[in-house]
This record gives sequence, structure tokens and C-alpha cells, in this order.
Amino acid sequence: MLESEKLTPAIHSNGEPRGSDATALAVTATIPESESGFVAPDIHPASGATSSKTARVFFLFFLTLNFLFLLVSSGRVRTRDEFNADMQAESLATRGSTAIPQAVSFYFYGKYDLSGEPQPPYGPAHAAFLVPWYYAGRGILAMVPGIPYRAREVVLDAAVVASSATFAALAVALAFLIFVRLGLSLRISVMAASILALATPIFSYSAVLYSEPLTCVFLLGAVAALFGGGNKLVSWQEATLGGILLGTMIWVRPAHLIATPVFLVAILVRDGEKGWRAVRILGTVVGVFGLAYLWRNHYLFGDPFDFGYPSVSDGGKNMNSFDTPLFTGLYGFLLSPGKSVFLFAPPILLAIAGIRKLARLDRGLAVVVGALPMVYLFFYATFTQWEGGFCVGPRYLVPAIAVLCLGLGPMLENGGKGIRRLAIGLSILGFAVQVINLATSFFEDQANGRYYDAHFNYRMDYEPLISMTRQFIHYIKSPIPAPPGLGFDRWFVLMYKAGVSNGTIAVFLAIELISFAYFAAWLLEFVLPKKPASVD
Repeated sequence: MLESEKLTPAIHSNGEPRGSDATALAVTATIPESESGFVAPDIHPASGATSSKTARVFFLFFLTLNFLFLLVSSGRVRTRDEFNADMQAESLATRGSTAIPQAVSFYFYGKYDLSGEPQPPYGPAHAAFLVPWYYAGRGILAMVPGIPYRAREVVLDAAVVASSATFAALAVALAFLIFVRLGLSLRISVMAASILALATPIFSYSAVLYSEPLTCVFLLGAVAALFGGGNKLVSWQEATLGGILLGTMIWVRPAHLIATPVFLVAILVRDGEKGWRAVRILGTVVGVFGLAYLWRNHYLFGDPFDFGYPSVSDGGKNMNSFDTPLFTGLYGFLLSPGKSVFLFAPPILLAIAGIRKLARLDRGLAVVVGALPMVYLFFYATFTQWEGGFCVGPRYLVPAIAVLCLGLGPMLENGGKGIRRLAIGLSILGFAVQVINLATSFFEDQANGRYYDAHFNYRMDYEPLISMTRQFIHYIKSPIPAPPGLGFDRWFVLMYKAGVSNGTIAVFLAIELISFAYFAAWLLEFVLPKKPASVD
């Protein structure tokens, strides 16, 4: 997690005010450079939001979303990717090992290393970041009354899954920070970031234990480190930080290496020859992370290019290959009812239109926002398991969607009433889609033949918005309580069915509800326009 000092915005400007809002941030800065090359910005905020006020809004916004996402967290581990991350976090916390021997007894997806230990096929970074939540769960079990022995695993899983709520909230807060650094007003920045939070799959993935929310943190953190400050050259500190964040993404999933070339090109597009220093630093840092991952592969499996995937998996398919026809994958991601980015994230229609306005504020950032989603789209369109396994919507494109939504801010800042009404309409539609996916278990809806055929090929006619709406209505009307893991897919429902006392559940719910209301009210005091004082 980034340290709070790094989250305080360092806002740079060439002296020209940006944004049309009266509260937009206007900053003049002189940036001396010492003989050693260390850049020390001297920031003098003008009228409007100060750096300290921006930092306060950042943290209040993060805390508000964190508690909101905690309220709707599923608290449940159900798919193999979630199980692998959960068990690897447990192994790291208890044994200091990335191996998952506890998976062999019921389901193991991965490969045995040279020592005979079962290893999952993903990088250990996601699991490593889950360890604090695992310890928090152990602490709850040790100190909180009303938790019977049979419910201990349920409570521990709920604590670990809660990490996704924090990662998703932090990713959205970083988007807010990027908007402010572009010179947009606090109100518009919060509004645009809120659309990302509630009307895109970020909301849905905040409730499950996939790595996408954490990846969004690293990706948007890299954007915040390298762009959004006008045409100022990237310092060596910023390039190093950006490289660390992009490099860590590789240790979440090696395929995220595809993001790095986009950042390198974007720096050169904006800064020209003066950007070569930052490009070399960024590329070197990411290269070190990549080489370290290849060494890890060699150490575990004897081959630097053996990433630990099994040769075959569901239906005898090689999941780590690129056998999907390009147009099949493109159709799935763009037009299919179960995976379309436009259906699961309607606000991107407005964000795409905002890229041109974004280019006037930061050309490099506009390149990242425009090009990175295309790179992810074409890369994963031919991936054998392009649909992402059992999951909600276009899982593999969620980080790219988060970056693309950075086009929302400039569109809202400079748009008229028509644009803002369109934004509200698209946001309501996107929010409704997320609510449908969150209301009941997506796994229950998919693991019955609707999602895959007998050969584990994705069904292009899968329509989750229809089937999951019917599933929700069924459980609303049914007088018979659903078994654990079925029906309403929320942590407090699972805890209740597992036997956790009503008082303990009520306390947890009260803490989250009160915290959400408190921080939301405090946030609104900063964001909403103040009424002018009456004059007697």
C-alpha cells in the first residue's frame, strides 16, 4: 500500500489555470533542481482547493468508499482463483511459503515445483498483500465473542475478501487524485471518480477475491506518479515509483507486462527527447521486476519461462495459450450480453469522448487512457480463456476500464447540462448492472450449464442480467431459506447461516454503517458548494 506521504498530491502547472469550475485548482510552482538532479517542487496553491484540502478529501473519499464496499462484500471464496489467493496468503502468513498444500485435498490448480510442493500459477504479490487481512481475521477470531468453531473459516474468509473493498476504494481515490492534478475542481473530481466506483465493474469486484482491484491500484498509482501534472518532465523519483508499481503488477499476473510499453511511449509522446531519461529509468525498474520473476520460475520449475500453469485444465484445454479467434474475442468483449464492456461499464462511452479533452491537459496521459484499453482488448481477445473463468463481466479488462474512465473528468468539467445529464443516465444504468451482479451469487448463476458448455467453451448467449434478475426475484419470493453459499451473497448472511451470533453481526454492521455515514457526511462538507451567508 502506498504511504500517505506519497498520496498527497504534488500538483504542477505551467501557470495557466485549467478547468471551467470556479473552484478549480490554480497552482503556480517553481521547481529548483540541485546539482545532484533531485527535483524539489515548491508549490504555492492559489485560490480554491489547497494541497491539504485535497489530501483531506482524498482520505475521506477513500474511507467513505471503503466502508461502502465493506457493507456489500460477499465475504465468500468460491472460484479456483479466489481459493488459490486465499490459501497462498494463509501459507505466507503461517509457513512463509508460496506453496498451497492445503489445496491438494480438494482442488488443486497449478503445478508441482522441483521440491514437490504444489504452486499456484499466479504471481505471489496478490497473496502477499492479503496477509494483513488474514492476520486481522485471526485477531477477530481471538478477541470477538459469538463465533462458534464451525464458523471460523467463514469469518476468516470474510476478513480476507474484505481486502478487495479496500483495494477498490484506494484505486478510485487515486483516480480522484489524478483528476485534481489535472486542474479539475474537487466537486467534478469526486463526481467522476464516483462514477468509476459505482457504475463500472470496480463495484462488483470490490466484493470478491480476484486480483483486479489490487491491479487497479498499481495501474492508477503509476498513472498518478507519471502523469496528470501538466507538461512537467517526469523526475527520476517519479519514474522509479512508476516502475515499482508497474513491476509489481507483473508479480500479480505476468501478462500485465503489456501495460509498460504504453507508459514508455506516452512519456516520449509528451516529452520527446527530454523524456528518454525517465523512459530508461522506468524500463530498467520494470525490467528488474520481470527478470526477478523469470528467476523465480527457474528456481521453482527449472525453466524461466515455465509460469506454473498446468498443461491442460477444464475440458482438456490449455488455458495459458492464445487459441481464440480474434473476432470471437472482440465480439465477446464488445457486443456479447455476458461480457460487453459497454454493457457492464456504460460510462466508458462518455469517457472515450473525453480523451480528446484530456489531451489538452496532458498528452501523455491521453495516450495511456486511449491506448492501454486497446492493448488489453486485443491481447486478451485471443487468449484461450478470454472470458476470465467464472466471473462478472469482462474481468481481464477491468484495470483497463478503470484507466479509460479517466476521460470522464475533463468531459464533465467542460461539458454542459446535456453532457452531465448523459453522465447521470449512463451512471444509473451502470449502477443497476452492478446491483444485479451483486444481489445474488454470480457463481450460482454460472455453474449450471448457462455459462460453459460441456467442453468448457464460453456460451456467447449467456445473459446474466436476465438470469441473475430472475435468480434475485426467485429468492425474494421463496419462503425457504437458501443453503449457505446460495441466494443473497453477502458476508453477514453467510455469517448468520454459519452460526455467528446476531449480536456480533450487528456490531460489525453498525461499525460499517456508522463509519460510512460519518465519512460521507464529512466528505460532502468539503465537496458541496457552500451557501452564501445571509446579510441582515
